Amino acid sequence: MHWIEAIKDYIPYNEQEQKDKEVILHCIQAFEDVLTRQNEIVHITSSAFAVNSSRDKVLMVYHNIYNSWSWTGGHADGEENLLAVAVKELKEEAGITKIRPATTDIISMDILTVLGHIKKGRYVSPHLHLSVAYLIEADENEAVTVKVDENSGVRWIPISEAIRYSNEPHMQKVYSKIISKIKETGC
Repeated sequence: MHWIEAIKDYIPYNEQEQKDKEVILHCIQAFEDVLTRQNEIVHITSSAFAVNSSRDKVLMVYHNIYNSWSWTGGHADGEENLLAVAVKELKEEAGITKIRPATTDIISMDILTVLGHIKKGRYVSPHLHLSVAYLIEADENEAVTVKVDENSGVRWIPISEAIRYSNEPHMQKVYSKIISKIKETGC
């Protein structure tokens, strides 16, 4: 499915997702380069909310820029297959390979603010991430590895404690929403 169609077809979970979806679709129409970081104001990102097979643990990385435990994810950088971006980022950031999408549908849609920061010795101005996320199942027995330039820890965390591990209030809301959706839908 084409990435824009996947976003259009996404059924929002709540009012926040409904409004964010409207703004994301507007940005897609307004900016030709929204799929790349060439657009320094707003661009598409894709993340993986990785869970074990029993759905009682989530795989998180300690993100160096945000100084917080976080899901894995990254910029689309022109790639239209946003599920493939989420899978690639999960593999790169956690060093795992035994994974499978729990569903090919988007699990969460959010507009996330990014504060100004230094990356690879260069200042990156504040901007917005038009974020889509996927639920990915991973093997909790597979060894994990740190991606030193991005994170300083990788670990399985009880899903009931995931929100406590994050020190980013806006991400706590996203994780809480996804956890609720997992419980409600059983996916």
